[in-house]
Amino acid sequence: MAEQITYKDAGVDIDEGARAVDGIRAAVKSTYRPEVIGDIGGFGGMFSAAALKKMDDPILVSGTDGVGTKLRLAQMADKHDTVGIDLVAMCVNDVLACGAEPLFFLDYIAIGKLRAEHVEQVVGGIAEGCRQAGCALVGGEMAEHPGVMDPNDYDLSGFCVGVVDRPKMLDPKNVAEGDVILGLASTGVHSNGFSLVRRAVTDAMSSEELVEPKEELAGKSVLEALLAPTRIYVKSILNLLGKGMDVHAVAHITGGGITENLNRALPKTLDARVELGTWDVPPIISYVVEKAGLSEEEALKTFNMGVGMCVICKPEDAAAMRSELESTGETVFTIGSIVKGAGNVTYA
Repeated sequence: MAEQITYKDAGVDIDEGARAVDGIRAAVKSTYRPEVIGDIGGFGGMFSAAALKKMDDPILVSGTDGVGTKLRLAQMADKHDTVGIDLVAMCVNDVLACGAEPLFFLDYIAIGKLRAEHVEQVVGGIAEGCRQAGCALVGGEMAEHPGVMDPNDYDLSGFCVGVVDRPKMLDPKNVAEGDVILGLASTGVHSNGFSLVRRAVTDAMSSEELVEPKEELAGKSVLEALLAPTRIYVKSILNLLGKGMDVHAVAHITGGGITENLNRALPKTLDARVELGTWDVPPIISYVVEKAGLSEEEALKTFNMGVGMCVICKPEDAAAMRSELESTGETVFTIGSIVKGAGNVTYA
């Protein structure tokens, strides 16, 4: 008779998985909106669409993303409570770009060896991101991958669904010559460019150097500054739209930097003329750019350079819009204007 080999013997601990689910229950429920139906643990997350009936033409908008190799730094620091915020931010900031309100979110966690306390930290961050975005965490999956991933290794991905009423949808066709570009400050590198960050900066540093406070980083260590979570702009932008302010377009400055994201909010007949030096570049980004020896041109198409979101509006609306954004906690810079062109970002 063959020797019995259980699932646990093979490296998958179902009991630990159940303990992890119990540990994240409160965090997940803290994100629930009135539209959520059922509870954690079902085969599918349920969300009522009744509220969509109030819209003339509701359009569902979806987005999916991950955190990328920033996770390697979180694992080095044994700090797992903020990368979940990054995960949510990368998805909800994307669906926000067309004016959509994020409704619900699902996550996927692949991990070498499941430890309930570890998962609680990660999901706690995801729940915090969902609360910041006002969306519900309605489900997810934890997959233990023994023999495929190292025990302390994990990866994250997420999926968000939002909604916008078609007549109110933001569209590049609304952008006009003479419009103003407002830049909303980022919290640092956010979650893009970390393969370069690791090669140019962290891979060459000892564990002691990574956690040593640096004067040029305002007293933070390299690891602390790099792990600052991605800012979530949802409530600030939805506040503008909810008050009927005439936002022409929004661009999420993510992978590709300002150069390859602001152009996505432009029609093919206009350029975004960005005035360099009109906003503050976070010290950690300047530090990475210097260590990597990047040209200004290369840096602007790699990192957000301190601008995580752009809002395009009429010049006569810019002051009121800036004031409203600042009242909701954003740091706002006037970084340029819209001119005749061919759908490109140029710099002055």
